[in-house]
Amino acid sequence: MKDLSIYFTQSEPVRFQSNQIGSYLSKIESDFSEIEKGSIVLFSVPEFRGSKKTSPDDSLRGIIDAFLKLETGINWHRKIYDLGEIRPGSTLQDTYFALTNVVEELIKHQVIPVVIGGSQDLFVAVHNGYKYSEQLINTCLIDYKFDLGEPAEEFDNESFVGHLLIQRPCILFNHAVIGLQAPYTSKTETDLCEKLHFDNIRLGDLVTDIRKAEPILRFSDVVSIDVRSIKGSETQLIDSLPNGFNGQQICQLAWYAGISDKLTSFGLYNIFELNKISMKLYAEVIWYFIEGIANRKGDFPVGTKRDYTKFTVLQDNGQREVVFYKSNKSDRWWLEVPYPPTPNSIYERHTLIPCGKEDYDLAANNILPDLWWRTYHKLF
Repeated sequence: MKDLSIYFTQSEPVRFQSNQIGSYLSKIESDFSEIEKGSIVLFSVPEFRGSKKTSPDDSLRGIIDAFLKLETGINWHRKIYDLGEIRPGSTLQDTYFALTNVVEELIKHQVIPVVIGGSQDLFVAVHNGYKYSEQLINTCLIDYKFDLGEPAEEFDNESFVGHLLIQRPCILFNHAVIGLQAPYTSKTETDLCEKLHFDNIRLGDLVTDIRKAEPILRFSDVVSIDVRSIKGSETQLIDSLPNGFNGQQICQLAWYAGISDKLTSFGLYNIFELNKISMKLYAEVIWYFIEGIANRKGDFPVGTKRDYTKFTVLQDNGQREVVFYKSNKSDRWWLEVPYPPTPNSIYERHTLIPCGKEDYDLAANNILPDLWWRTYHKLF
């Protein structure tokens, strides 16, 4: 791995109690090329020029410090590194460049970055770190709105998704939003996402069953949390929304993201205010994400299907087959969408779609799941 230390300012060493995460941190003796394959790295990016907001009075560093004071999980066998913070460049574009290079180098060596932002337009730089692989990827926002904006406008933290859609080459196969709130969602944005066959789940649909979000998170390579999607009464911040996820729900979503074998980077963004409560909550979100990683089952179904039970549903009097796979390790389900096999196909990673048992039940009742149709239209 290249030495990435030129982009970072490292924090002063802090003493931790023997049972705290900070005491288990892996140390970098000389340069960042020592970071071990398969590990997890934490860093902040205090860059706010892509928004109309200012930085919080308290440093983003406080979130990492709060995390490091928590108890370590039982099965945390991966090494964890604290890289400090990426110094904002002379221009916003300089910061994007640095973050893209850092993310690219980390994921190339199977290291999982946990990014604490900064305004959410930084997500574009994280996304661009995946371009080297020349693969289509799936992105997911845990957010209260689409953040599409107008194509002709300069993008910022409220319109960065629209910029991703017009990039060429476009590396997005699927984009999802979890937690949409109707008062902040326009019909134009909803119609565009339906036309592109992207996934979205409204907040109200998750109140009764947060598990509906799990298949989408399992399908994602990159997950970004806009912390404003958390209910204001949970964070006790002035500039917050009355509705949103509670603390338990946002931690559950972070755990779902972590347990996904496909996911390779994670971040919290739009942190414009901080207090002791919100700092601790964001630290817990990171904790549950890493707890999810520690509980990964290694059951993303590529290659052999030996560890899966195959279910074939015949529909329309046997005219159509709908194929499902259920993991014998985790009891999770996948739906297969047929696509002609070709060498080096860019769609190879996207023909087995995470789903729920309810999708199998629909198929068994001669109803083709919407998930099958949306994926089929993206493949053909």
